[in-house]
Amino acid sequence: MNSLSGRFLILTVVFVMLAEVLIFVPSVARFREDYLLNRLERAQIASLALLATPDDMVAPELEEELLANAEVLNIVLQRDEVRELILNQPVPGEIYGTYDLRDPSAFELIRDALRGIIDPEEHVIRVIGTPVRGAGEVIEVTMTTGPLRAALIDYGIRILILSAAISIFTATLLFLAVRRFLVKPIRRVVDHMSAYAEAPEDARRVITPDAGVTELRDAEDALMSLQTQLTSALKQKDRLAQLGSAVAKISHDLRNVLTVAQLLADRMEASEDPTVKRAAPKLVNAISRAVTLCESTLAFGKAEEHPPELTRLQLGPLVEDVLSSEELSCQANTLTFLADIPPGMIVRGDTEQLYRVLTNLVRNARQAIEATGQPGQICIKAREEDTEWIICVADTGPGLPPKARENLFTAFQGGARKGGTGLGLVIASELVRGHGGALELKGSDESGTEFRIRLPRNTALLDAAAE
Repeated sequence: MNSLSGRFLILTVVFVMLAEVLIFVPSVARFREDYLLNRLERAQIASLALLATPDDMVAPELEEELLANAEVLNIVLQRDEVRELILNQPVPGEIYGTYDLRDPSAFELIRDALRGIIDPEEHVIRVIGTPVRGAGEVIEVTMTTGPLRAALIDYGIRILILSAAISIFTATLLFLAVRRFLVKPIRRVVDHMSAYAEAPEDARRVITPDAGVTELRDAEDALMSLQTQLTSALKQKDRLAQLGSAVAKISHDLRNVLTVAQLLADRMEASEDPTVKRAAPKLVNAISRAVTLCESTLAFGKAEEHPPELTRLQLGPLVEDVLSSEELSCQANTLTFLADIPPGMIVRGDTEQLYRVLTNLVRNARQAIEATGQPGQICIKAREEDTEWIICVADTGPGLPPKARENLFTAFQGGARKGGTGLGLVIASELVRGHGGALELKGSDESGTEFRIRLPRNTALLDAAAE
């Protein structure tokens, strides 16, 4: 009964039976009242038959027959303010209780009915009522409770059987309705999802909404939209993967060709021919940019970087190494490299990957300043806080163009200089995220640009990043 329809079946039976129980109690009380009123009416008829005889006398046999027909022990009728015992026979015991039916409350009727069912002993009770059609003022009878209790139990059993039949019939109809209008559409959606999961690239397996229930139709519409988008994304991903594989192969071979061309261009710079001397530097720069493009594409084309090997390292020597390498590559004597690292500052990270991150940031800053032909400065500074290490790379360059700032960490779109791929910042950001940190642009305007590297000191985050 773990299915939706099975649970609906059980709940329906329970709720209908609960409703029938709430109806059962007042129904039994009403039945008891009608039963006693019927005995009073029969007793009134018997008393009227007696009053119609001469001298109000009947044979003992007839009196016994009248009482037996009324199912009472004696009858008392009050007329014209005179209380008279009309019919009588010996009472087997004392009066157990008196019940006045002239103006009973609902609570009294229910209470007396439940007591009558629960109490198994037979008692003699007095019942008081009002005669019908003005045949008197008050009529009283005494009777035993045995027949009344038997009638109440028989009526209760019939009510319970009827309630059970209604419950089963209602539950069956609801079970069939739920299976037809809810379970089958839901199962259809599940079957579509299973079939789609086997071949998500197959557009023929996308669900076609046709549910008649509004909520299910909305769910099918949402599922169709999701499946359509996912199918398109998977097709695009597959095409991009194939394209990326082809680009990587082409870039690898092209890099080898360009390396040879670069060597030849270096030799051309030593030529004495004036025309060659003028063209050689431009050729070298063009080939260098092409080689850089190939190398960046190959680096980005790797499916994933190796997890960082986290060790405790001194940041100062690492920064000095980065700045020294870039200073050797610098083409302008007016560019200054500075380091502002607290002595002995130790961070936890991968030495090689942090070197690549800082190199990318410093190289971008150097190339941006060199392109202006103006003096400039690049500074790497760091500080240690309670929860993280912060490393900043700042320059006095021209700042990033608006388009570059909008697509800063998007591959092939965030390049800040002409001919750039924008892959350097993408790779650097991925490497920093691998350390559990973040690479952020703190600010960029005409006075310069500053990037901030945030590395967490939380051991749990670092260990998770290393997994």
